[in-house]
Amino acid sequence: MKKSNLQSNTLLLITAAIWGFAFVFQRTGMEHIGPFTFNAARFTLGTISLIPVWWWLSSRSDEKSSGMVFFYGAIAGLFLFAGSTFQQVGIQYTTAGKAGFITGLYIVIVPVIALFFGQYTRKETWVGCILALVGLYLLSVTDDLTLEYGDTLVLIGALFWAGHVLVIAKYSPKVSAIALSVVQFAVCAMLSFITALFTETIEVSSVMLAGESILFTGLLSVGVAYTLQVIAQQNAHPAHAAIILSLESLFAAIGGWMLLDELLSTKALIGCALMLLGMVISQIKLFKIPSTIGEKPSVG
Repeated sequence: MKKSNLQSNTLLLITAAIWGFAFVFQRTGMEHIGPFTFNAARFTLGTISLIPVWWWLSSRSDEKSSGMVFFYGAIAGLFLFAGSTFQQVGIQYTTAGKAGFITGLYIVIVPVIALFFGQYTRKETWVGCILALVGLYLLSVTDDLTLEYGDTLVLIGALFWAGHVLVIAKYSPKVSAIALSVVQFAVCAMLSFITALFTETIEVSSVMLAGESILFTGLLSVGVAYTLQVIAQQNAHPAHAAIILSLESLFAAIGGWMLLDELLSTKALIGCALMLLGMVISQIKLFKIPSTIGEKPSVG
């Protein structure tokens, strides 16, 4: 393995660990403030932390700049707001580990959604999707065959995360990636704050009590982890990067066990294993794709 690839993979692993453990702090933050106040605070902090990175990169490179970054960022911010809202509300009613695995389903949801836009979906994705669905059943479906409330909200959030990935994939080549992130984080923070004003009581003392959780998810999860991802993916293979980042769900389960004493049943652990296996299989090549005239590019 080349040194550059090893460094990239290491940075991606650190990124996955930060994002995974962030689920723990997202859950503990709910002990003091509401989900919209929490998201408003952490995305505001994330926006502020990325502005110096944006300025630093802009001053040292010929990055693409365009007024359209505000339009693209607004669209991405809407998806980010929806995904983070369902995730943050749902995590109040489930464990950090389960929320991490269910959120990770966006990896197999993305190519399935892309299928409806005429893009080819590889066989590995369908295999991964089936494994992930079986895993989700074992992890979250109750004895009366209903999906638990918190898990349902997080799953809806995963659909919006998948849409967010597709939006970013479409718009990020057209503008500065960091600029797009700053705008989308700012939009998400603004929408969260406006919603919090009408649905929650915002108290400075409560926000301060949730300060540790806000700092971790705002500075580390949003600011540092995103920056590490951008740096790492300059040299990392896309499929390898996706597989390493999918370990976010595993770190979420480890974090929940270490810091919150969350325990999963044997059935749930098997479900987690199947979901993780499905995420990995969806990103690797197992079957030879026949050459077809006029076939559109594959996704996933």
